Amino acid sequence: MNLPDIIKFVIDLLAVLLLALGIKGLSKVRSAREANILAAFAMLLSVVGLLSYYLGTSGISAQSWAWIIIGSLVGSFFGTLLSKKVPMTSMPETVALFNGFGGMSSLLVAIGAFLFPFNVVAKAGSLEPFINDVSISVSIFVGAITFSGSIVAMAKLQGWLSTPGWTQVKARHFVNIVFGVTSLVAFIYLISGNISSIWLLVIASTLLGIGVTLPIGGADMPVVISLLNSYSGIAAAAAGFVVDSQLLIVAGAMVGAAGLILTQVMCKGMNRSLISVLFGGSLSAQTITSSGSGEYTNITSCSVEECALTLEAANRVIVVPGYGLAVAQAQHTLREVTKKLEQNGIEVVYAIHPVAGRMPGHMNVLLAEADVPYEQLKEMDVVNPEFPATDVVLVLGANDVVNPQAKNDKSSPLYGMPVLDVQEARTVFVIKRGMSAGYSGIKNDLFDLPNTSMVFGDAKKVLSELIGELKDLGVGDK
Repeated sequence: MNLPDIIKFVIDLLAVLLLALGIKGLSKVRSAREANILAAFAMLLSVVGLLSYYLGTSGISAQSWAWIIIGSLVGSFFGTLLSKKVPMTSMPETVALFNGFGGMSSLLVAIGAFLFPFNVVAKAGSLEPFINDVSISVSIFVGAITFSGSIVAMAKLQGWLSTPGWTQVKARHFVNIVFGVTSLVAFIYLISGNISSIWLLVIASTLLGIGVTLPIGGADMPVVISLLNSYSGIAAAAAGFVVDSQLLIVAGAMVGAAGLILTQVMCKGMNRSLISVLFGGSLSAQTITSSGSGEYTNITSCSVEECALTLEAANRVIVVPGYGLAVAQAQHTLREVTKKLEQNGIEVVYAIHPVAGRMPGHMNVLLAEADVPYEQLKEMDVVNPEFPATDVVLVLGANDVVNPQAKNDKSSPLYGMPVLDVQEARTVFVIKRGMSAGYSGIKNDLFDLPNTSMVFGDAKKVLSELIGELKDLGVGDK
């Protein structure tokens, strides 16, 4: 092993360790920001190590270096610009876009490696050329599906693309099977040496990604994004075999495994199976005949002033943030409200459902942006036993994740879904624009309970008025 090989091995090993530590750190809110920086540095280190290796072996021409430098600068510029401009409410769309970029990168690397082979070992009886061809084909197949599926997911979440009616008919499964079989045939031809079939594999796989993702409703799209995240890792791992990069194999495997775990968390949190998401249509389609789709009969509404009076007299308050809070961009206003309560000696914590926002961790980051202390963020399993001893619960933009039907109504499509037991608190205030249903499309039994009061209005506007009322009551001046 020569010096460039030794240096590359050491850098790759260090990058893998840093990446593993980064992923581990992402499991805790307190360490997530530093962990993300650590993982990003690991990727930068791996790129620098790879380029240093080729610089030491003179394996890249001057023209290629120019393209590498220009591409790195352009990519860094747009990446920095995107990270500065994207609001927290659009983070799921951004994740979908990044998944698509990852899939496209693996796809382009695989196509380049097949059209311009550089590491095929021509030993008699060696399996390396065959393994290389299989790796390339897998990278093309998974990369194309990841790219097209992620772009469709991003467009649907952004509101640029709706679900066409014709995609809901059962014939769509036949069309997707045709794309899948065509991809398989092209895959077999490609690994058998028919280079021209590479374009058939690219086209069929791309259409398969579109065909599978397009019929899925917006409510289930975060689950699909998590799955596509796993696909991008698999494609990267396959590309690692293509370019003989152990680091890319390890990193891709980590991302693939993490994506699968995240998908499982999402499915459990939304009471969905992955099969039903991919092939069964949206959740709302199942709820038309549900017994939970009736009318509200006992709604109690109240003013912001009444809400402020109840909060002033409380000893303990739990805030339940939902996606509506993110849409209203009211996290900073909410923090002002809770600061006043805390200054008055009132204990405040935040109950975070696994799928609060649009995906796991979304709400944690949103609240961290408003300087909410990490120790006040409590996961569902920790906070649920505390609701009976809570004076007031403030529900902001959450719906299905606080619906008692999930525990009480076996005929409800939500039955079995883990929810926050807010109904067990003494008083519940729900800040909501109107009586529209959540993603499930069914009524929320919480709104009919005698200890629940609705405060209708935009979350940011209501919270701003609440600050004024608390000031008038002298809350926060003690």
